[in-house]
Amino acid sequence: MNGLTNGGIGLLTIIALLFIMFIAISYGAKDLTLSTVWSAVFHYNPELTTHQIIHELRLPRVLGAAIIGAGFAVAGALMQGITRNPLADSGILGINAGATFMVALSFAFFPDMPYSMLMLVSFLGAVLSTAFIFLLGASTPGGLTPLRLTLAGSVVAALLHSLSSGIAIYYNLNQDLAFWYAGGVAGVKWHHLKLLVPMILLGIVGAVLISRSVSLISLGEEVSVGLGVKTRRIRLLGIILAVILAGVGVSAVGSIGFVGLVIPHIARRIVGVDYRYIIPLSGLLGAVLLVLADLGARMVHPPKELAISLMVALVGVPFFLYLARKERRGL
Repeated sequence: MNGLTNGGIGLLTIIALLFIMFIAISYGAKDLTLSTVWSAVFHYNPELTTHQIIHELRLPRVLGAAIIGAGFAVAGALMQGITRNPLADSGILGINAGATFMVALSFAFFPDMPYSMLMLVSFLGAVLSTAFIFLLGASTPGGLTPLRLTLAGSVVAALLHSLSSGIAIYYNLNQDLAFWYAGGVAGVKWHHLKLLVPMILLGIVGAVLISRSVSLISLGEEVSVGLGVKTRRIRLLGIILAVILAGVGVSAVGSIGFVGLVIPHIARRIVGVDYRYIIPLSGLLGAVLLVLADLGARMVHPPKELAISLMVALVGVPFFLYLARKERRGL
């Protein structure tokens, strides 16, 4: 019965996501009707200007926001489950900062690097920063705890952001890196999606496949080991998948935080503590959040756009402070 209920919630979320995506495609510097959007999506005519606007600009942008939002949210759900840390998120734990740092280095020394290589470099930065954060958090007596992991991530993120800013100033990259700091999906095109979509879908499918084990790990070390879960293997796999999802997302839209923090908590409130439901619902809700954030960034002061990270932070920062206060005794 619970599975049927959660399935119904998932179906409603999918319907809401599709409706919001159509609304997001319709509104912008030039408002278009839903019938025009429908016609451009399913009966594309390259001779019509409105169809060109939708097909070449808005459709890849909205699809990019949806798939990347899903990736960030699933990465956050994985991190929270395998670390049993309610404050875990790819932005807070420094993964995004590592990816952004490597992007800054690429802009400084290899300005003509193709997008496929930039994605790989961004992923490498996410891997290295994650490894360093876990080593730093585990190096103190008593091992890795949620508090130490959060503190290590915050310290490493601050360090990498400072280094990225120094590189930007020294090599006069402030304008180029402003996009990565602010975050945005305006630059997402079809050739980006051809690389993004398979990678993020692979990460999400992998997360779903290990979701049962993540649920058991989230209950505690003794419980999961007693039930036969290979905790080290699942944690390593979960971290790899989270790094793929976050690193690829940052390579496309820059450092957008809080999606992976807020969304898994909302999903948990809706479907309970079973990650078999939390992870897919987090993906759907993450897509909804980033599409809405992008729409809001475009609609506040048209034709100018606000940073999408600002729109997300308006929700994420108060939520983070609420969680930090709520969980302070457990940390």
